[in-house]
Amino acid sequence: MEELARTWWVYLVRGICAILFGVLALVWPAITVLALVIVFGAYAIVDGVFALFGAGRGAGFGSRSWMIFYGIVSILAGIAVFVWPGITALVLLLFIAAWAVVTGILEIVAGIKLRKTGANEWMFIISGALSVLFGVLLFLRPAPGALALIWLIGIMAILYGIALVMLSFRVKGLGSRWQGPSGTPRVV
Repeated sequence: MEELARTWWVYLVRGICAILFGVLALVWPAITVLALVIVFGAYAIVDGVFALFGAGRGAGFGSRSWMIFYGIVSILAGIAVFVWPGITALVLLLFIAAWAVVTGILEIVAGIKLRKTGANEWMFIISGALSVLFGVLLFLRPAPGALALIWLIGIMAILYGIALVMLSFRVKGLGSRWQGPSGTPRVV
């Protein structure tokens, strides 16, 4: 838990990146598919790198393998977007939907593992559920126009980012719970 508390800022950076991505999508709704591909690819790679960094620093819950898998999936999604930049809006939509569902499920699993430690970390589960809900909605409604897609992506990214920022401060607070009055680790 102590190492998790020391790497709270990883979740903060991921949340801020998601919020910035969402705001950009809402501010520039006439964004082209190619620009959306570039922004999404960059976001997925940055998110994956920070997830791997967090796993390497011990910020995983229980087993680090879930966070490592999440980081790899996110990086591969970003690379695939850059390798095939000319994909159509529908293929991009389905690609983003699949990414949102997979990463959301992984976050729900991580949140459940954290709950088993007694920390009652519901924000991780909420951010994962929002991601899964977003992905399922995109699979069910693939026909909306590019503007509607951009608005959905922007809103989801902002909500997801807010959930991660809130999680980062909760995780940061775990450090004080595990330390005694003098800052030394508490004996439980």
